Amino acid sequence: MPSALNPRHAAYVGSFDPLTLGHEDIVRRGAGIFERITVGIGINTEKRALFSSHERLELARTVLSAHPNVDVECFTGLAVDFVRRCGAAVMLRGVRTLTDIESEFTMSLANRVLASDIETVFLMASEKYTHISSTLIKQIAQLGHAESADKLRGFVSEPIVKALLGKFTGSPR
Repeated sequence: MPSALNPRHAAYVGSFDPLTLGHEDIVRRGAGIFERITVGIGINTEKRALFSSHERLELARTVLSAHPNVDVECFTGLAVDFVRRCGAAVMLRGVRTLTDIESEFTMSLANRVLASDIETVFLMASEKYTHISSTLIKQIAQLGHAESADKLRGFVSEPIVKALLGKFTGSPR
């Protein structure tokens, strides 16, 4: 366990089921601000994820491999505990809408009580990604049929497109 938290190290946590272009944008921008970003893929055994934790880990590592100061890990439990375990002093969060701001504000207050030594930094989503959510992407992949690949490319990177098509059609395109 790291002895001191590094203020130039941020952790960006979520389920990333799947990782979207919006998530990638937050990681890219965060990697330009912080010396190191650790993307934490949360594993909640109570929720049914489309991709297994191993699949999400491998997809995120593939998609984010262009960023040398970014690493990806899976975790269970509280996000603030993961942030502390990886030695980060900052929890990076992306917000898209007013609804996101409200729920993220509430969560950041709770996290402040749980871990007062960890700061939360919010990055506003780039306008071209504010409408993207993992739920929307899964619906497009599931219901878009033969045209899904072209439709998905505006929302996720190519490795994610292929993985989604593999889940819903049985054959990547």
